[in-house]
Amino acid sequence: MVDTYAEWDTWETVNAVKDAIAEFHNVTLVEANNDAFLKLKELKPDIVFNFAEGLIGVNRESHMPAILEMLQLPYLGSDALTLGICLDKSRAKEIFTYHKIPNAKFLVADKVEDIAKADFEFPLIVKPISEGSSKGIFSSSFVKNKKELEDEVRRIVSSYNQPALIEEFLPGREFTAAVLGNGEEAEVLPIIEILYEEFPKDIVPLYSYEAKWILDTKENEFNVFDCPAKLDKTLENQIKESVLRTYNVLRCRDWSRIDIRLDKNGVPNIIEINPLPGIMPDPNENSSFPKAARAAGMNYNQLIQSALYHAAKRYNLL
Repeated sequence: MVDTYAEWDTWETVNAVKDAIAEFHNVTLVEANNDAFLKLKELKPDIVFNFAEGLIGVNRESHMPAILEMLQLPYLGSDALTLGICLDKSRAKEIFTYHKIPNAKFLVADKVEDIAKADFEFPLIVKPISEGSSKGIFSSSFVKNKKELEDEVRRIVSSYNQPALIEEFLPGREFTAAVLGNGEEAEVLPIIEILYEEFPKDIVPLYSYEAKWILDTKENEFNVFDCPAKLDKTLENQIKESVLRTYNVLRCRDWSRIDIRLDKNGVPNIIEINPLPGIMPDPNENSSFPKAARAAGMNYNQLIQSALYHAAKRYNLL
């Protein structure tokens, strides 16, 4: 598949994180593979900067945190349970719904026949239930009738070997918000808006794989992000309140990025939560968390160091 490796960080990012931490600490790189357990057991690091996306399965993002907990090693970021729940978009949405956090009406389809249970108004969005970095989300994911819905569910179930998540399309403005810190210290960095009116006319208003990885490259002028977003104070406060509530309800730690879209009534709805946020270092790439950090006055190294600080403080290591 064209998007097989979309979630994985490049060596440019890995080395940028290493260099940022190395300003103040000794750093050893450990590949998140089958050898990681023994290497970490031998190294016994003071703390682990975990940003491993994992290799295989719907619990792949939970593998390294589970290993670190078994070895009783402190680490940056959310625990195995939170990472697993956030990657399974339907489980996260069930928790949002229980806590009355607005999110789009949804249905999980294990097979095409399951769409008979759907009671939605078109258009809809169809995506894999457990992928990140816009994997599986293409222009065709925006479906306008039953035939397109059937085709997309069939594509996702067969290509990604997992259920399809069907959601009612939210027609309003879209934002992403970076959160840094824990408890009362958790703060929302300057909010980013995705300006869909700047998209090419033939591209669906959706931050799809095509938009993220084909249109949005270093070589292309794809200036569709506004940071800080132009918001009136009421809407800004509504978004921040919803974001921090989501962050705390899902028991996220140290940092996360949360995607929001307004419904037809202008109410902020949570799209999904990313407890392993993308952190590409090059300002010419539209990596949202570093972009928000820069708007807050932090350079890349300060962002990485700040995230690590919050993790170390949580473990009383300072």
